Amino acid sequence: MFDSHSGPHAPIPGTTPTPRALFIDRWGTLLDTPERGYAVHPDEVRFLPGALDALFRAVRTGWKVYLVGNEDAVAYGDLHPDAWRAVEEHMLAQLTAAGVLLTRHYACTTRPDGVEGQVADSVYLLPNTGAFYHAAHEDGIELRHSWVIGDSTLELVAGWRSGCRIAAVQTGLALSDAAFGVEPEFTARDLAEAIGVLLRSSSIAA
Repeated sequence: MFDSHSGPHAPIPGTTPTPRALFIDRWGTLLDTPERGYAVHPDEVRFLPGALDALFRAVRTGWKVYLVGNEDAVAYGDLHPDAWRAVEEHMLAQLTAAGVLLTRHYACTTRPDGVEGQVADSVYLLPNTGAFYHAAHEDGIELRHSWVIGDSTLELVAGWRSGCRIAAVQTGLALSDAAFGVEPEFTARDLAEAIGVLLRSSSIAA
């Protein structure tokens, strides 16, 4: 098997960029949250203004992009898994069409108190840290150089526990859930502004 990191043309140590990631919450951060709290049809998938363009620019500048979040509507039986998959596939297709190539997409559809068929205490259920450590183990992501951007304390405290840096947005819940005491490094108006801050400031993004 050919290994691109060995042999006469291997990168000089210290010259390869640090593998860093943006872990983006879905509902309320990337996507507008329907009034009921979840989407039941692909037509309800609406990206917040500027989000797709901002993510495209982030990918172009070397950031790895991951989506994270719980899908409690599925876990509690309010949304059939097939309906969620249709919503998910539409969302992913829209991202791809916009040139945003995700590295991975974590969506936890189980809970310890979920309905039959959706009962599990998954390491990927936020605020557990499984998604972040999986990205570090499988993709070599440097968590201390990575950012979690979200609208609730749930994903932010999970990122903080994983050693990531954290930023909040004023869309969605705007941290009104107050489930965990966590202090973001900065708060932006929305995802587009948060990513813009990181792309403009090498010191804050480092």
